[in-house]
Amino acid sequence: MEGQQEQGRDPEDVTLETVRMWRLWQTEVERRIGAQFARREVRWRAWAYIRGLLSPVERKNSWQLAEVNGERTPYGVQHLLGRAQWDAEKVRDDLRPYVVEHLGAPEAVLVVDETGFLKKGQQSAGVARQYSGTAGRVDNCQIGVFLTYASPRGHVLLDRDLYLPKEWTSDEARCARAGIPAERTFATKPQLAQQMLERAFDAHVPASWVAGDSVYGENRALRAWLEDHDHAYVLAVSGKEYLWQAGQHHQVKTLLATLAPEGWARLRAGDGTKGPRWYDWRWLALAAPRQLHWRRWLLVRRSLSDPTELTAYVVFAPQATVLATVVQVAGRRWTIEQCFEKRTWNKVTCVRERFGTIF
Repeated sequence: MEGQQEQGRDPEDVTLETVRMWRLWQTEVERRIGAQFARREVRWRAWAYIRGLLSPVERKNSWQLAEVNGERTPYGVQHLLGRAQWDAEKVRDDLRPYVVEHLGAPEAVLVVDETGFLKKGQQSAGVARQYSGTAGRVDNCQIGVFLTYASPRGHVLLDRDLYLPKEWTSDEARCARAGIPAERTFATKPQLAQQMLERAFDAHVPASWVAGDSVYGENRALRAWLEDHDHAYVLAVSGKEYLWQAGQHHQVKTLLATLAPEGWARLRAGDGTKGPRWYDWRWLALAAPRQLHWRRWLLVRRSLSDPTELTAYVVFAPQATVLATVVQVAGRRWTIEQCFEKRTWNKVTCVRERFGTIF
């Protein structure tokens, strides 16, 4: 582990200790979720699947995961994901306390975002021609909505749900063929995000903030729900969104166009793949909420390389909140993208659903 190679210790000893610790951690995860896999064979397949996900194999498809575990065919992996009897939601719930135990911090941020998975066929649950931010275009894909837990101690994907377009939820026969429960109704991406946030809050996951992009920031119902429950947020909005300021309804792009050249603060919003992320920031007071000692702001981020490139956020937070804190929360939003890029999520709990093949 980082920071352990010191005091003249042999590098091989550090490597062996790291391997030993990984094995202990994996055993702990297996202990926590073992009860959800009643049959011994399925339980063994689950552990093998986790080992495959943690292996250096570049592509984590069923063929390569089977091969890394010494199997000649992918049928065992496919059986685990498609036909074996176990409850993904219960596994998720069993692992949530493990995440809190190792990463929990009161100042943590719950980050919501979606990602797309390109598909060629039409049988996978929820697949449709729809916009995928991952691909940057409308394409045949599935869309998953995810929740990341980001704290100073690390970050991990905590929850997930599959977005089902109306063309699916309005076709009972198609849903039945894909194994989608009959009670599953249409829900927008912000509604799915709210359901996941509610699960986290009900489970007393320690977090002071919610962050997300404009898909969620421009959903006023989601913002109102967070405010009603005194959950602070930093949510991105586009220039088309309207906000109340000084008793008037203003479009965000109008507010951005009237910003004075002075009054900006250069602050670091965490680190990225290319090093520290520095931007110029400022915020403007918006209409006050009904809660005493809480405030709303319009937070603006300005690029250093192109001062005309502005990004806006709506902030709801306690009155004593300072700009530097809000900037750090805005920077945490990138942690969910890092999870997508590195494929660090545990697909057993964060991706699989009990209906159909999702991702």
